[in-house]
Amino acid sequence: MTRAEQIESRLRQAFAPSELLIRDDSERHRHHGGYQEGGESHFHVRIRAEAFGGQNRLARHRAVHDALGKDLVCQIHALSLDIDG
Repeated sequence: MTRAEQIESRLRQAFAPSELLIRDDSERHRHHGGYQEGGESHFHVRIRAEAFGGQNRLARHRAVHDALGKDLVCQIHALSLDIDG
């Protein structure tokens, strides 16, 4: 399973989002720190879920990181998040 597939699976399971877009931005960071040949090092995630309602930005980011798990987060160099309830 690719990292993108793992991100999608874990976020869908944790939040049942109404919208979930995962974009691998790795190629845009070629020759920059953290770039890995073959991609899957830099991601942008747009997620909309009722579970985030009433949470501040920091709580939302923590919830996403917790759902992804330390094992997966440690494999990703950069993770840009666009989160809304």
